[in-house]
Amino acid sequence: MALYFDVLIIGSGLAGQAAAIRLANSGESCKVGLISKRTLEDSASARAQGGIAAVLDNKDSIEDHIRDTFIAGAHLNDAKATRLVVENGKRSIDWLIEQGVKFSRDDTGYHLTREGGHSTRRVIHVADATGFAVQETLTKLVRQHPNITVLEHHIAIDLITGDKLGLPENRCHGAYVLDNTKGEVVTIGAPYTLIATGGAGKVYLYTTSPDTSCGDGIAMAWRAGCRVANMEFIQFHPTCLYHPQASSFLISEAVRGEGGLLKLPDGTRFMPEHDSRAELAPRDVVARAIDFEMKKRGLDCVYLDISHKPAEFLKEHFPNILARCAELGIDITRDPIPVVPAAHYTCGGVVTDLSARTDIPGLYAAGEASYTGLHGANRLASNSLLECLVYAEAAANDILSQPKRETLALPEWDESRVSDPDEEVVIAHNWDELRRFMWDYVGIVRTTKRLQRAQHRIRLLEKEIHEYYANFRVCHDLIELRNLVVTADLIVRCALKRHESRGLHFSRDYPDLLKTARNTIIRKQDRNRSRN
Repeated sequence: MALYFDVLIIGSGLAGQAAAIRLANSGESCKVGLISKRTLEDSASARAQGGIAAVLDNKDSIEDHIRDTFIAGAHLNDAKATRLVVENGKRSIDWLIEQGVKFSRDDTGYHLTREGGHSTRRVIHVADATGFAVQETLTKLVRQHPNITVLEHHIAIDLITGDKLGLPENRCHGAYVLDNTKGEVVTIGAPYTLIATGGAGKVYLYTTSPDTSCGDGIAMAWRAGCRVANMEFIQFHPTCLYHPQASSFLISEAVRGEGGLLKLPDGTRFMPEHDSRAELAPRDVVARAIDFEMKKRGLDCVYLDISHKPAEFLKEHFPNILARCAELGIDITRDPIPVVPAAHYTCGGVVTDLSARTDIPGLYAAGEASYTGLHGANRLASNSLLECLVYAEAAANDILSQPKRETLALPEWDESRVSDPDEEVVIAHNWDELRRFMWDYVGIVRTTKRLQRAQHRIRLLEKEIHEYYANFRVCHDLIELRNLVVTADLIVRCALKRHESRGLHFSRDYPDLLKTARNTIIRKQDRNRSRN
């Protein structure tokens, strides 16, 4: 089976849906195919609680937002990308309001909250469920748009490029996609493809990311020949709810922004001993402090206490957190919240330019799957959704500025030399092993020996998975495992190349900060050369 569109978008979070709407509304009769691994509502964007950072107050400034972003990013940020995103902040928020997003208001207008790393209040939000509200609004528009074809329960297998087709130009022509409802591989052709698949949180045992966050787009782009950068910078959110019945429930940064205090089991604070900004320090600092205290004292968790705030204040600002905790027997108006760090955000990804273009003509990337240079060595809180909006628009504008191209007739997926798998338990075992050793060896605090151990295990898994992929029909779990192993390899390779501690990458072997901040950019040829 084959489908053809003007633009193929792989991923249905904020970046994918925002780009789809802009393209479909262009007046160019642009036909968009939008792939979702599960449903349109199921994405990392929908889980974002805090809000969207933008300069919306007269007391704030573009330069202050840029400065805060650079400080959080340990000055590894790209200046042009950072300015592009920050300067387009208000326009992006205005666009969301035009689409129908109802941001929280107070007596003076839209309510702005403050989060860790920000020098002022600049985070616009919808209570404590901003991502859900934004996603819900855009999803309604996407579902009813005549120019957008939604393909839910579809997972991309690989990009179709000129190299694979034996053509002189290595241009992207679409992708092979598994339809999970039918178990069939669909060939989807398009002269322009946008990767908006999100990050790779599921490479770790503990994560706030949804089950869909398997590094799919990063792995596919890497296999196709794109450069990848700064994958060592995995942001661990400091405050994930610690409860046996809670699956990766995030306690928003805004709880600390509104006065929440981190405490030990005996009720004493510890953050002032680690950083002068205490609870309002950037996420990497807070996550390492919690990790240090837990390991030092043998704790299962620490506690985030905001019970000193009035109950009505908490009900107004954090209704979803209050309700979820209440379901588990935790009354946040009286009790502290048990929390632990968890893998939260992938700051590196597929290298793009200011128009969201990758190294391969016709292929774009936006959102968490991309490396734009905005986040540097650590993402400033609530800059992620803003980046999705700005680069979704940049990609859409660049695609619409290109001349119309004919869609290439593509060969269909060949399953003639494979059979049904005999033991799918291999996939489950490899998945579990990968996530456990990545958590143990490539977590918040790293050493060269730990990284080398992880790399050795990755090499063994690669061989098993390659053999499995070559001999058996593809299935959803195998595709995700294959991509997770590639992503894990990229994280470890980047981490081994960085001989310093900067931002989210902390190495006991290289605890100092180098004078010159440099990106870790890797190419597929680099590994091939190292093996010869």
